[in-house]
Amino acid sequence: MFKKLILGVLCLVACSELLQAQEGEKKIEKGEFSGNFQTTNQFYVRDSAIGATTTQYQKELSSADAWLLLNYKINGYTFTARFDLFNNSPLLNPQEAYTRSGLGIYSVKKDIDNLSITAGYFYDQFASGMVFRAFEDRNLGLDFAVQGAHVKYTPTENTTLKAFTGLQKFRFDLRPVVLKGANLEHHFHITENLNMEAGVSFVNRTIDQNTMNIMADAINNYDEERRFNPRYNVFVYNVYNTLRYKDISWYIELAEKTPEAIVNPNNDLMELHKGKAYLTSLSYSQKGFGVNAQYRYIDRFSFRSSPLENQNLGMIAYLPSVTRQNVYRLLARYNAFTQEWGENGFQLDLTYKPKALKKYQTQFNFNTAITTPLGSFQGNTVNPVNFEADSNRFFREYYFEVQHKFTKKFKMLLGYQLINYNQRLFEAKPGVPYVIANTIFGEATYKLTNNKSIRFEAQYLETKQDLGSFINGSLEFNVAPHYSFSVGDMLNVKPGARNKPSGENKFEIIHYWNVFGAYTFKSTRFTGGYIKQVEGVNCTGGVCRVEPAFSGVRLTLMTNF
Repeated sequence: MFKKLILGVLCLVACSELLQAQEGEKKIEKGEFSGNFQTTNQFYVRDSAIGATTTQYQKELSSADAWLLLNYKINGYTFTARFDLFNNSPLLNPQEAYTRSGLGIYSVKKDIDNLSITAGYFYDQFASGMVFRAFEDRNLGLDFAVQGAHVKYTPTENTTLKAFTGLQKFRFDLRPVVLKGANLEHHFHITENLNMEAGVSFVNRTIDQNTMNIMADAINNYDEERRFNPRYNVFVYNVYNTLRYKDISWYIELAEKTPEAIVNPNNDLMELHKGKAYLTSLSYSQKGFGVNAQYRYIDRFSFRSSPLENQNLGMIAYLPSVTRQNVYRLLARYNAFTQEWGENGFQLDLTYKPKALKKYQTQFNFNTAITTPLGSFQGNTVNPVNFEADSNRFFREYYFEVQHKFTKKFKMLLGYQLINYNQRLFEAKPGVPYVIANTIFGEATYKLTNNKSIRFEAQYLETKQDLGSFINGSLEFNVAPHYSFSVGDMLNVKPGARNKPSGENKFEIIHYWNVFGAYTFKSTRFTGGYIKQVEGVNCTGGVCRVEPAFSGVRLTLMTNF
């Protein structure tokens, strides 16, 4: 495989030289190389007390993931190749040790006046991504590139037309279903203060014969009244518009899907349904004040490479949760992800900087989010013991923080979070009670010199469910622009419903240590640390997955060139 990669790079260079020769008397353009390299290496220390017992802790003991991306541009051509490596990796599936390496993606792109043509692998999305998004998220091991042909045409500076056809990437292979799509978008400049961007998209997926045979065999085993004829083709389309007037912006997107098989999560049986997904957001901002409200409706809108795929597999449509993405360790413990079978989701975000406190640089942030089954947002706080008595709330969050800069050297942040969280639903854990968690948090930063600072953060999460209450604290020392060091500990200080000691056994406080260091030089960053991480939902970019606990050493290297 290394030989193939080397030959591929040599081929790109040879092609560029040939293209230059064909230019004849035209001015020869100088080619440009660019790219990046990223690697994560983990060394596992088994810890049965926190559940760090997957295969890597028992057999492999270490793992490595790496990506080398190369781009070469010359005379309107762009050649791209990426080498991917996974050694004993839990990244693609936390329950397995996956080993393979090779050419992950490759493509050739040519720009001809207003036309751009790509052959090979490509990434793109239509509108918000609810009908189509080919994207990559290395932190979660996701790569939904499409291999095929992609065309982008801009007849005017305000109009864009895109079309593609191809197969979705799956690790180093391709899924056998065919994707086709087109998107048209136009910018309307109405007045000096009023403009809008409107668009329409269309995507088609055709299932292969082998997948259809598997679906048909499963359906034929259903009771007669549940049987139906599955469809080879499904069509998804949307219309969307962004309207801007001065400081106000309003976005709306309506998407629908023709009938296809979709798995009912209540009984794991396929049913034939149409799909709908509606999204709208309204925002207003001016100096010192900003507000954003977002609402989304989903009704049986699962659009994947196959109805047999679930979780984060085979996603064609991108449906991130309509909830806040928290960064503090305990605030991010409970995350909601989208329920494709049916969901109402609403989020409100407010930011306010009082003029009267301008010289003190104070800022207030408030956020609330709720997701429920289809129907309504009604319902009081659920009974945490008998969740079945009131099952109309998937997730609820109230978040408030205040930031205050006392001097040029010292600033603080204090806040509070309330979470309602359906752990049975989001983590597939039958029989566990509904989680209600209260968290207080804060951080303080003091600038010692122009390039040295110290930061302290702490959170306390209180709950009687799940694994109980936690406290987390960390101390960080930074020497700009090169060094950063931190040490912290998260303690499971009180048991919950899942780890309550039986009989006369006493609860033992569990530590989740974190010792971290980083070195940055220009565009290169190296990090290393000893980490203990609690099991739970991990989210990046609005996409989430359930991950097991981690215990061990993690080393990373990232560089751009």
